[in-house]
This record gives sequence, structure tokens and C-alpha cells, in this order.
Amino acid sequence: MTLGMITQTTQKTCWDRLMRTLAIDIETYSSVDIRETGVYAYVEAPDFEILLIAYKFDAEDEVELIDVYSFINERTAGLHDFRFDEAYPDFWEGLNDPEVIKTAFNANFERTALTNYFRKAMPPEQWRCTAVYAATLGLPRSLGDVGVALGLDEDKQKLATGKALITYFCKPCKATQKNGGRTRNFPGHDADKWELFKEYCKQDVVAEQAILARLKPYPITADEQELWNFDQRMNDRGVGLDLDFVEGIIQYDAQYQSEIMEEAIKITKLKNPNSPAQLKKWFGERGMTVDSLNKEAVAELIKTTEDKTALRVLEIRRAMSKTSTAKYVAMEKAICNDGRLRGVLLFYGANRTGRWAGRIVQVHNLPQNKIPDIDLARDLVANKEFDTLELMFGETPFVFSQLVRTAFVASKDCRFVVSDFSAIEARVISWFAGEEWRLEVFRTHGKIYEASASQMFNVPIDQIGKGSKLRQKGKVAELALGYQGSVGALMVMGALDMGLEESELPMLVNSWREANSKIVRFWYITENAAKTAIKEHRTVKIQHGLEFSYINKILFIKLPGGRKLAYYDARLEPNAKGKDMITYAGVNQETKAWGRLETYGGKLVENIVQATARDCLAVAMMRVDAAGYEIAMHIHDEMVVDVPNIDTEASKKITELMGLDIEWAPGLPLRGDTYETKHYKKD
Repeated sequence: MTLGMITQTTQKTCWDRLMRTLAIDIETYSSVDIRETGVYAYVEAPDFEILLIAYKFDAEDEVELIDVYSFINERTAGLHDFRFDEAYPDFWEGLNDPEVIKTAFNANFERTALTNYFRKAMPPEQWRCTAVYAATLGLPRSLGDVGVALGLDEDKQKLATGKALITYFCKPCKATQKNGGRTRNFPGHDADKWELFKEYCKQDVVAEQAILARLKPYPITADEQELWNFDQRMNDRGVGLDLDFVEGIIQYDAQYQSEIMEEAIKITKLKNPNSPAQLKKWFGERGMTVDSLNKEAVAELIKTTEDKTALRVLEIRRAMSKTSTAKYVAMEKAICNDGRLRGVLLFYGANRTGRWAGRIVQVHNLPQNKIPDIDLARDLVANKEFDTLELMFGETPFVFSQLVRTAFVASKDCRFVVSDFSAIEARVISWFAGEEWRLEVFRTHGKIYEASASQMFNVPIDQIGKGSKLRQKGKVAELALGYQGSVGALMVMGALDMGLEESELPMLVNSWREANSKIVRFWYITENAAKTAIKEHRTVKIQHGLEFSYINKILFIKLPGGRKLAYYDARLEPNAKGKDMITYAGVNQETKAWGRLETYGGKLVENIVQATARDCLAVAMMRVDAAGYEIAMHIHDEMVVDVPNIDTEASKKITELMGLDIEWAPGLPLRGDTYETKHYKKD
């Protein structure tokens, strides 16, 4: 069964087939920092081991604990002499029984750690992730934070003592005279803490099960479970990484940074020319007033400074502050023993829309590659011809930044086939709103920036060229205004940097809204539907199968594909003008704290559109996967597929799969733009 094949009326939840469950929580040790490497490299550390396993069968059973470390070290010579099947037959049988569903909070960790420890496959189809269930309701992805957000009783929540215990037993410690120079704490070093740690591990299972019980009335769909299974297999496979390329850049950049630091010291005579305070004082002594040395300020000073010595110092400052190798360092730390990088994508990482989030190297915010011949630049780096690289392309920190994507490489005897949904959000919002002129653009030439400018300014589209100012206006309007944005959104999107005057921005907003009146209407229909659902506690249906309902203080928006967006503890509260506004409980993206958030029609439309675009990509990926292709990773609305070189038809087939109609989105015009490459890049 593939995503999109289940109709809304027959769709089942992933709990329908559950018969017996096994809740699991483990505590582990590794000298590798999991925050830097992710779980896959973490469990490959030579000293990785499982210390404790807490487990519970079904809702009524008591939590049991396996003190793995103590059992092995007291009774056997090591793991290979320790028979789990004999010592703990109920746990062992449940773990390996495909009819028993294993649950855990952040199940990827337990599944990956147990796979590595026992050298046995842990198929994702047998697992359920409670963190994913929490995310589908807009709840935090932290076990402790979810318990607080749900208001669970104290005896059902995660113990607050856990952080200190994990630091003590699960991570290396600093060697001191007091601790005898040891670099690791063992249970025998503090028996009381070890007993507390065992209780902590057991309590995590209690908390996870309490959360699961609260979430069971709102299960994810079978489609979403299938998609999580796919996601786990994709992360397990990982993506190829050119380690020699990565290490070459890191080594050269360290040398380069040392050289320009020496040059800066020689010019300025400062002890630390990387210090903003010292540098501002130095510029002041040369008659320059420098209030800031951030990226934007330095760029502006470089444009205006006539003092050649000061200009060189500014250039050095820019080069030293460029974090061009940060992602390379992250790659080097997280690479697995077989040269692949795993776990770079987090399923349902954006809990408002269900989109994936980047992890480790943050693949969703990779720098763009704009240098004219990226393949030549990459070859020069690969061959360590850095002097030639700088001569041809400029200062190496800026070149390295643009080459980050190319560190990802296809498997041996393979190539990447990269396919991207063209203008997917613009297509989806046009489809929802029924903006026919836009849909016709996407059914034909697809030039939405030119067409938008044509519609806004009543100019024939063939008179709007690639570099024309009208096209620029059409582009910035498309990027900024689709979700009820106004002048501020245009400025954030860089309208002034494109050469537009601030005085003309209100007119641009009005022109776009007049040209897209059905999209504007869709904002208000959406907001009114949400408010009505909250106020009257009833289901409100609008176009293309969108359904708004209010259940147990949660505002749900059912998407055409059957998935639901959730706004926890949604309310109508008066705004400054005394009018109703929608608020809900959620994680503030800036502070990362749980609190009250506001939303409105345009923002709800943004969530709906981005979530639907995500579901379109999910359908396409499942189709590509079902066709036998291996997806290495995906970024935003594109997938990167590892394809054997002997398969000469792959690009054509994948492009066709991207453009196929989706059953639940009749009339939505989709198109995949596809290209081939040995290493990842933006075509």
C-alpha cells in the first residue's frame, strides 16, 4: 500500500491492527556526543553500550527493568556470553515478535541503538514513535515538555533528576585528582545514584505510556505510519559523503584562517583583531566611525571605504567571520564507518505542517551555489589546488560555503537524480483558491513571475523579460504576499534590495491582491471557518475537502489527503481592537518555549498550503520508492535519488512519477524539474 492510495472514506489509523504492545526506554553510554553526531554515529562508537532497559507490555503490566551493565559485569565476561533470550525471555520474545508493536518516545533512538547492540534488524514497521504522535497535535518533541503541556499528574511525568544522572553515567567525565583520574563514571562509583538512575529509566516508560494514552484518541493515519516507515529506512540507508573532500577543506581552512589572522595582527598591531571592541577602536583611530561589525555592516563598509588598509582589514574580518566550514565539521563528526551520513532528516520536525526538519548539517538551509562553474571549483578542491581556486573564484571561505552541497555524493557506480516540484506552493494555493488564471499558467508555460506581473500591471507577458523591473516586482510579490503579507513582508523578502522604492510598495500590495482576488477571499474563508468551528463546536467544510472541527479544545484542519493539522487548546480571544482572534498553545519558534500563539487567515492558509505541498511530496516519494528507487534524502520540495548508472531511463521515469495526478487533489497541476549529477548541487 502506498501513500495516496487510501481514500478519505476508507482510511484507517495505524492503531487498528494493534494487538499487543511493548513500551521501551533505554539508557546508554558512548564517548561520542549525540548532539553533534546523531544517533547513528553515536552507536558506532567502540565504547557504546546499553546500560539499562525499561519495558512494559500493554497498558496494564508493570514496568520491568533490565540492569544490563550490572548483569553483564557481574555474571559474564561480556555481551556475547550474555543470553538475553534465557535471562529475559518475555522481553526478548516481544522485541523480536513482528506481531508485537514496540513503542518509544523518539523511537528512532531505541530502534537504532538496539539494532546496533544486538546486531539484529529492528524493522520500523514494528515500531511506533510517541514523539511523532505528540508532534501531530502541535505538542513539543521533548518527553518532559509534552508531559507538562498535557498537564499530566506528577507521578506520570518524566523525572527532573534525569539530566544530572545522564551526565554522570552516560557521558565521559573529566579526569580529576579527586576522582582518581578516571574519564568515566561506573555504577560502582555511586551506588545510590545508580539506583536513582534505574528509577529514572522506569519512569520514562511510565511517562511515555501516559502520553500515549492521552494521544490514542487522535491517532495518526495508516498513510502517515507508512511514511514514517519509509523515512526510517531512508535515514538508515543514509547518503554518501566525500570525506576526503570534507577533510581537505577543513584542513586548508584552518591554515587559511591562521594566515589571515597573522596578517590582521601585522596590520593592526592588535592582540586579537577578531575582537569587535578592539577592531572598532582601531578603525576609530583611523578616523572611521564603526558602530557595528556584523555581516551587513561590514558589507556596507567594504563598499564605501576608500582607505585601502582599512579595506583589507574589513575583508579579513569578513573572511574570518564566515562560518564556511561549520557544516563540513558537522559532517566529519557525524559520518558513519561506511562513509555515509545518516539521520539528517527528522520526520514531522515542523509540527505545524508536518514537514521534515534538518538535523546535524541542517540540509534545509544549505548555502546556494552561485559561482559560475561549480564543477570546476569542486574539482580544484578535490585535487587540493587551493591557490588556483582562490585565483579563479576569490577568497576560499566564500567558495567553500557554496560547495557544501557537493560534499554529498552518489553511491559507487551510481549518480544522483534530483527532482524538484516546480513552484509547488504557488500551485497549491492557486488550486485551493480556484485562481483560474494562475492554474492555466501552471498547466502551460509555468512562468508565474512574468504572468503575475502581467496580471498586476496589465502588460502583455511577452513584454516582460527575464531581467526586467516588472518581473522583479512580480517575483517579490509572489514570494511575499501569498499568505496575507503586506509592505513589511515585501521588505523582509528584499524588495528594497531589488531596487524598489519604499513608496511604491503599498501599490504593489494592492495590485497583487486585485490580481489574486480569489486567494484573498480564501484567506477570509479560512479564518471564518476556523472561528466558526471554535465558537460553535461544529465541523465546517470549505473547498477541496478542507474540514475545520473543534474537539476537546483542539482545532483540527483536515487536509484533502486525510491528514489533520492541530492547534492545541485553541481559543477565541479579543485583540487590541476588541475583535476575536485565534490563539492556541504551541512552541514559540524564537524562544522555543511553550506558550500562547496567535494565528489568522493568511497564516492558516500558509500552514494548509505548506502541509499539502508536503503531502504531495510524500505521495511522489512513496511512488518513487515503490518503483524500486532509493531516495538518499530530500530537501524542501525536492528528492535526491541514488540511481545505478546502468539505469538510463531513471530521470524520465522519476519525472513522470512527480507529475502524476494525485487522487485526493484532482486538477492540481504538478511538475517535476529533474537533473542528474554525481554530487548534489542546485542545477
